[in-house]
Amino acid sequence: MSAALMQVPEVYLAPGEFRFATSPTRLRTILGSCVAVTLWHPERKIGGMCHYMLPSRARCSTALNGMYADEAIELFVRQAKAHRTEPEDYQLKLFGGGEMFPELQRQVPFGDVARMNVNAALEMAALYRLDLIAQDMGSTGYRSIIFDLCSGDVWVRHQPIRTRH
Repeated sequence: MSAALMQVPEVYLAPGEFRFATSPTRLRTILGSCVAVTLWHPERKIGGMCHYMLPSRARCSTALNGMYADEAIELFVRQAKAHRTEPEDYQLKLFGGGEMFPELQRQVPFGDVARMNVNAALEMAALYRLDLIAQDMGSTGYRSIIFDLCSGDVWVRHQPIRTRH
């Protein structure tokens, strides 16, 4: 690894966090049933990542919260416009939505959060006409994500859950 590459600041995103950067940055997160959205502008080399936990909520305030898919995408759209770019000019990549408790899936009364999160990501991409160029969603287990704003590359390490039969 080159010395220049090692000096790039790294930022860890906890669940519900959103980050947009305009300088070389490496964004990291770990996902289970949550979804990470990365948006990258290939010409300007700016963009961001969010780690959302749920598809949406009944809004009780005007403040946007990156914990929810619809609001996280709205934060991205606002950042794109604030930097005099159009959301459609960004490359979109989606990750996560892994079922963490496959044995309990049929017993959970509130539904399959992982599947709802995956569906929300795809619906938001279509709604905002974003250029979805890669995705690694669904299955079981967790994913470690590293997004490099210098290149737009995203590295994923997926650890599936082995189910007992």
